[in-house]
Amino acid sequence: MTDGRPTRVVRWTTPGVGGQTMVPAPDPLARDYLLLALRLGQRIEGLVDGYFGPRDLKAQAETEQLRAPERLAEDAAALRARVGAEAGAEDRARWLDSQLVALETIARGEAGERLPYEEEVRRCFDAAPERLPAATYARVRSELAAALPGTGELRDRLAAWAERFVVPVDRLPEVVDWLVPRLREAAVARFGAPEGESVRVGLVTGQPWSGYNWYDGAFRSRVDINTDLPVRGADLIATLAHETYPGHHLEHAWKEAMLVQEAGRLESSILLINTPECYVSEGLAELGRRYTVDPAAWRELLVGTYESSGIAAGPEDADRQSMISAAMAALRGAGGDAALMLHAEGWARADVQRFLEEEALMDADRAAKRIDFVSHPLWRTYVFSYAGGERLLRRWCDSDGPEQAPARFGRLLREQLTPSGLAESLSAEVALDLTA
Repeated sequence: MTDGRPTRVVRWTTPGVGGQTMVPAPDPLARDYLLLALRLGQRIEGLVDGYFGPRDLKAQAETEQLRAPERLAEDAAALRARVGAEAGAEDRARWLDSQLVALETIARGEAGERLPYEEEVRRCFDAAPERLPAATYARVRSELAAALPGTGELRDRLAAWAERFVVPVDRLPEVVDWLVPRLREAAVARFGAPEGESVRVGLVTGQPWSGYNWYDGAFRSRVDINTDLPVRGADLIATLAHETYPGHHLEHAWKEAMLVQEAGRLESSILLINTPECYVSEGLAELGRRYTVDPAAWRELLVGTYESSGIAAGPEDADRQSMISAAMAALRGAGGDAALMLHAEGWARADVQRFLEEEALMDADRAAKRIDFVSHPLWRTYVFSYAGGERLLRRWCDSDGPEQAPARFGRLLREQLTPSGLAESLSAEVALDLTA
């Protein structure tokens, strides 16, 4: 993964200046977990997505001799054997155990051990990869045929519609500064936020992703928006909600406040790619705006984005876009299908490209960018955390009824929860319904 720092900082988009960094001393279990993760991060660029834990541990990992990946895998297994006796709380023990399974898997992969692709995904994310049902692709085509204006080939109609709503790059700073405070207001009204939290947004190029949150600790995030491909209005709202409020930034800030500073669970002061925490994090970032931006608010944001961008469009266009976005959201898992084709079934890149263009209705550039993402050594398994995580978390949040769903989402922002734990909770709730 390349450095990813912004080529141009837009400006601070929220008024906070960061909170106090109060890092308690880690207990032995958290200390050894942090050292293991930092040492593995010395070998695998990009594995450590963020660190705001004790500085002396980071310095130790950076200055000591590199450990062989085989040794790190052994360290992960040995640490996992201690979790039951040392973790204390059951939720903490389960969270650490699932994280350590992933770290052992990653270390063994670094040592040259190759697992079947689907098993690698399962061990990294505590959840099995899921395919989209074939019927989903057909259903989306039918819905889009009804929603899109014009006649002719569906992909051409979709491309023509999307082209109308591209935000000019030179207008992005203005649009971002209009959108983020509104997303923040809606999310904070529902879920609160630690005092002093803040976000800034920058523009980058040359990345395989569309947006990224870099969490710096002390309740501060840097968010990068990638402008390699045209940025469309509706996609910009979704990306900013995903990366800022109520997505990654709000989650990381609350977990720093509640888990690290208040509960002293220092293992949560490091953020690690390709581990179960990502499945939860990406799932909640995909899901969150459902609880903060209702259809009327979404329409208002979309119309405001058009106006800020200088796009000639109005409420009727926003209503049509809402239908199109809802249909296309069902194809979020197409990237996972592409990854399975490449890594589990041995498809040629050209055939996967054709699948994404013809079945997932992507234009050629977006299909190529998606293949770049699922082909990248760091991201080749990561794609399942988006649609898979959102699907699991949506079911879990909704399982206690719509009135309780926002409260359950609030738990996702603050607690150490695991994919398998959420899935087991759902199974137990179904069993209770059957016996009632």
